[in-house]
Amino acid sequence: MAAWSVTPDGLAIAIRLTPRGGRDSLDGVEMLADGRQVLKARVRAAPTEGEANAALVALLAKEFGVSRSQVSLTAGASARLKRIIVQGDAAALAAQLQSRFCAI
Repeated sequence: MAAWSVTPDGLAIAIRLTPRGGRDSLDGVEMLADGRQVLKARVRAAPTEGEANAALVALLAKEFGVSRSQVSLTAGASARLKRIIVQGDAAALAAQLQSRFCAI
């Protein structure tokens, strides 16, 4: 299963978040033990009171060039594995991720 998929709402992304990661960045695609792929992300914020989730939303909004209101956390608010929906042209958003993380 790919780390992201095109949906009617936009682009759905499976993310493994590392809070207190030292920097805010997207670190590539990782294969989990069960065979699923996730996009690895790290943020400087601590995982308290939703700070890490807010930092993740800000990071993805900046990465895709969209407003924070177009990025929503749909699953995993208190877990490391999260599902995010980025509203917009899903094909163009997927192409951005594809070119950055799946280049040969």
